[in-house]
Amino acid sequence: MYFGVVLSPCYGTVERVSIKNETRIYEWEPLFQIKTEEGKMEMIQTGLSGEVESLEVQEGDYVIPGMVLAFIREDLFVTGSD
Repeated sequence: MYFGVVLSPCYGTVERVSIKNETRIYEWEPLFQIKTEEGKMEMIQTGLSGEVESLEVQEGDYVIPGMVLAFIREDLFVTGSD
């Protein structure tokens, strides 16, 4: 079993969490929305598909670059798009 990690790319506040524990996600699906310190909204997506193993942040949390947002239990089959 392989676990993928979703990381924050920026400093900011988690404005929206679009996923829940133990739900299935698909590649490039919006997972989180972070409001950066500059006031820009950053949509967080990943190239992983699988099941959400754990959420490490919630709405209102302050995040920094490299901070873990979620762990994903990856599917072993490819479901990609172009």
